[in-house]
Amino acid sequence: MRLILIALLLATPPAFAQDALFDAAGYRIAHYRAPVRQPPPGVGRIAPEAAAQLRPGRDALFIDVLPAEGGHRAADGRWRLAAPHDSITGAHWFPEAGRGILAPGIGPWFAQGIARLTRGRRDAMLILFCRSDCWMGWNAARRLRAQGYTNIWWLAEGTDGWTDMHRPLSRVVPQGGVAP
Repeated sequence: MRLILIALLLATPPAFAQDALFDAAGYRIAHYRAPVRQPPPGVGRIAPEAAAQLRPGRDALFIDVLPAEGGHRAADGRWRLAAPHDSITGAHWFPEAGRGILAPGIGPWFAQGIARLTRGRRDAMLILFCRSDCWMGWNAARRLRAQGYTNIWWLAEGTDGWTDMHRPLSRVVPQGGVAP
């Protein structure tokens, strides 16, 4: 029995556990709440103090991608939420857009929403976030970079870092509204 276990361990590629966390395109697909050390390629990292100096909607678009825990997007495109969500004041909330594998309809909804908010400007300053130690902001930033956006910043500390600075959060609804 012991020899079989050793043989199985030796037969398993060393990167197996790491590879199971990412898909072939490089998006994190599991265990989203874990330390993230670097921004995705082509994306900058912005400190919470620097982000706090910017005016959401004027200097930069703040994009929250935290999932709608217990909620879902209905066939009509409206969100049904199980709980309210607070975010950085002035942020635009795109729940589920930070998952590695997107549910049907989420990818186009996210892409169209960002295009609308930026008015098609690929150089608009975008700040992506969720919470600290969360890969969803990282995934969403990577996704926008792949779509040709060039001025993307990842706020790794997310809303946790924002509140650590004693900055307020405000109630937000998903882009597209919330059904009653």
